[in-house]
Parts: sequence; structure tokens; C-alpha cells
Amino acid sequence: MTNPQPPIDERRQAWAYLSRVFEGPSRELTNLLTNGRDPEAIARGIRRRESWLGDILARTHTRYQDDRAKADLATMAAIGGRLVTPDDPEWPAEPLDAAFRFAASGKSDTLRSYQEDAVPPHALWVRGSNLRQLCAQAVSIVGSRAASNYGSHAARIISAGLIDHHWTIISGGAFGIDSAAHTEVLARGGTTIAVQACGLDRPYPRRNHDMLTTIAQHNGALVSEYPPGATPQRHRFLTRNRLIAALSSGTVIIEAAWRSGALNTLSWAAAFGKITMAVPGPITTAQSLGCHERIRNGDAAMVCSADEVRQLLAKIGDIDVGEQYEMQFAATPVQKLSRNEMRIYDATGPRPIPTDQLAHDAGLTIGLTVHLLLSLAQQGLVERNGNAWQRAVSPDPREAHAGVG
Repeated sequence: MTNPQPPIDERRQAWAYLSRVFEGPSRELTNLLTNGRDPEAIARGIRRRESWLGDILARTHTRYQDDRAKADLATMAAIGGRLVTPDDPEWPAEPLDAAFRFAASGKSDTLRSYQEDAVPPHALWVRGSNLRQLCAQAVSIVGSRAASNYGSHAARIISAGLIDHHWTIISGGAFGIDSAAHTEVLARGGTTIAVQACGLDRPYPRRNHDMLTTIAQHNGALVSEYPPGATPQRHRFLTRNRLIAALSSGTVIIEAAWRSGALNTLSWAAAFGKITMAVPGPITTAQSLGCHERIRNGDAAMVCSADEVRQLLAKIGDIDVGEQYEMQFAATPVQKLSRNEMRIYDATGPRPIPTDQLAHDAGLTIGLTVHLLLSLAQQGLVERNGNAWQRAVSPDPREAHAGVG
């Protein structure tokens, strides 16, 4: 089911123009928008070459006259697509804000190689269902384009187990693992998103045209940062990978070889503070060497089933309908914590403990520890005391022994 077309006004045309002249992430544009400049003013300034734009004039020098905003919006409307912007209710603000806020903290070593692209999308071209709703509970599954029978089977059974619990599967629409995940979801009537590295008027790869069209027409969505007509190119795939990771709560890699592009997606997931997972493969082939290396180095949790993926992603306290009968009391705030949040909470105590000590005790990186402490503080579970943290006094007596037994 396709989401209704948003109104096409001057502001949306400005977003469409910026999408084409910048094409992909731009730190300069992000800074202007963050500092309160509206897209209409920025678009007018670029067209008129106004000096206040500074370095943006050089960045857009070869494209500023390529004003196809109305045509791009019309092209998308003709195929049932639209431009979704931060102004729209369906903008997936929650996963994107969490991802890029963590990236901006500067705590991730992973980002050193990708810093230029570590900015959020400015707008997204979408064909299909409501993007925000699809991303409310989503996990990405990526891997080799030349998948083996084992890898394809693993992708299918993990996807099946996740959609049975209403998870949206995000992938890249490519051959191999991506296709196995997408097609399993479609066969079971679940929801899936294919993030493309090209314009949505030319789905890629062409041999997957029918699958991609079905995704858009059956409760899923095709998503791209790139305007209509944009062709698939290597740098666009690398930028696309960051979006797959950002829209997901976690990323699973299946059959990633030593230099697999899927590892780039997993690196982005780590850079965003998301859950990183890898499925082990047979030791008799080299197709899973990248997965094994990430598991061995502690950069990804080993998962062998959808249940294990769900356990890593789920909030402690989330239960199935059939398990409701076993619950006599509502879950406490601590019981609702994710596993990593619980690790940090368990490491705290009634007296202040330095951040680096908490990271050591929890077995997490400093960057992720700070991110989780801030989240716990917002939930009223911990308090800051200088450079140290301690548990907040809880009004719920059940929290006194939370996590014990």
C-alpha cells in the first residue's frame, strides 16, 4: 500500500532541488539547516550564488543550474513515489536522530574512515508504505551477492523468524543474501525496505525489478537519497550502506567474505551505536571469513537464529502474547531496558563510579557507555556526579534487586 502524496509546495520543491544539487550527505548543508536556515532560503541562495553560502557555492558550482525539482517530483508521483523530508510526519526521526547523534559524539573509532558521510540524510525519496511506521521496529540483514545455498537458507530462516514477531527487514535489494531476505518476507506477507543506491525510477539491479516493485506495492518501501535518474555507482553504494544501518535497530551480516561490502554496513552500525551481529559460516569456505573476523574480535555478536537476534535487540520485559499469562505484574522501568542498558545499569551502584570504570565493568566501549548512561539518565535511573555516575533512588521497591536472580 502506497502512502498518500504529500502536498507539492515551494518548500518541497526546495528540498527536491537540494537533493539533486548536493546528491547525498553534505556536512555544510547539515550545518546550515541545524543553525536554523530554511531550505527555501538555501535553495534561493544557491541559485543566485549568494556569498553568505561560503564553501557551498564551490560544492554546487557544477550543478546549481540543474533545477529539475518539479520534474523530479512529477517523475516520482508517476510511479507512486514521493519525497519525504524532516517536515513530514512519516520522517523516521527516531532511528535517524539516535544514529547520527551518537555519531556526532565523536566516541566511535569506526567513524574515522567515514567522517565525511557521517551526517543524516536531508530528504529521502520513497516509494511504498509509511517509512516511519516501517522503521519503528526494524533490523537490517546484509551479506554476499554470491550467496551459497547455506547463506540463502540462513537469511530466509532468520528473516522468517523476525517477521513472525513483526520486525521489518531492511536490506539493499541486491542479489544473494539481500534477495533471500526480501523474498522470504514477501512470501510471508511481512514488511521489508530496500535501500537503493540510485534513483527509484530505475530500480537496481534490473534483474530484481519485479521483486523491488513488489516490495513497493505490498506494504514495504523502496528508499533512496538520490533523485530520479541517478545511476548506481560505487560511492553511492557506500553512502547507501550508512542509511541501511541508520534506519535499523541492529545489523546482521550473513556470508561476508574478508573484503565484503556488507562489512561496511556493519561498521556503520557500530559507528551509530547499533547492535552488530554476524552469522557464522562453514569453516570449509572463505565466504564467511569477514563474519568470523568480526565475531573473533568482539565487533559482532554471533547469532544462529531469529530468536538470538531478537534477544539482542529486544527490551528486557517485552514478551509475547502467549507469555502474558505468566506475568502477574507490569514490567518495571529496569525490566524494560535493552541488554546493553542493563549491563551499564548493573555496573552502577549507590555510590558514584567513574565512566571508564563502568565501561570496564560492563565490557563496553567508552563511547557506547556514555551514550547508554545518557539514555538511563533520561529515564531517571542514574544520576551524574561530576565525572562519575550512580543509581538514582527509585520509588519502585521492585527496582532494589532489579537484574538479580
